[in-house]
Amino acid sequence: MSAERVTEIRRRLQAAFEPGILEIEDQGHMHVGHAGAASGGGHFAIRIEAAALAGVSRVKQHRMIYRALGEMMGTEIHALSIEVTK
Repeated sequence: MSAERVTEIRRRLQAAFEPGILEIEDQGHMHVGHAGAASGGGHFAIRIEAAALAGVSRVKQHRMIYRALGEMMGTEIHALSIEVTK
């Protein structure tokens, strides 16, 4: 199921931001036994570079990314590490 989540995260972020760089890492193996893992939510890290995120505060960048991921943030994604590059 994890590969499908990565594919869906990529699809949503590509559609929302058309990034020049988009890297997604499934970090679920690092959180085995964690409450979020037990509930089925995954742990992911993304690195993204996109014009739409340039010059925007970190808080707003994260909100924009969460909005693009939609309901995945409350169900399929338990934790998300975000790095926005310039």
